[in-house]
Amino acid sequence: MSEPGTRARAAAAQLASGGADGLRVAEAATAAWHQVYAALTPIVGTRGVEALFKRSLSLTREAHACLGDVGDPSPAHDHAASLRAVLARQAGADAAAAHAALLQIFIDLLSALIGESLTARLLHPLLDQPSSGDAAQDTP
Repeated sequence: MSEPGTRARAAAAQLASGGADGLRVAEAATAAWHQVYAALTPIVGTRGVEALFKRSLSLTREAHACLGDVGDPSPAHDHAASLRAVLARQAGADAAAAHAALLQIFIDLLSALIGESLTARLLHPLLDQPSSGDAAQDTP
């Protein structure tokens, strides 16, 4: 597991431990994937990001069957909206685990291709921000 992947998993775990429900996790996941696309599309192109997402989704579905309902990414299909819908239907902890695993595998694949250092630099805004810290504040 790459260091950036570990940080991504920790951010998602923070959401789950903060008592976030599936919808809040889904919203955080959608925001994260929009950041991933924004950071990587200028470098590897939309098709490159889609290929990495598709492979990550394929590998993650083995452990998180709920992700089987996420459509394959393509220019005609918004995977973030599909992922959001799937995660919103899950319990908070399950949604966070699925999102964390998907993001971790994506980051690990990217790290294997371009190296951990470059991956960390490209995804710095995503990896260094707290993951929706207000989720923990909502619990009394």
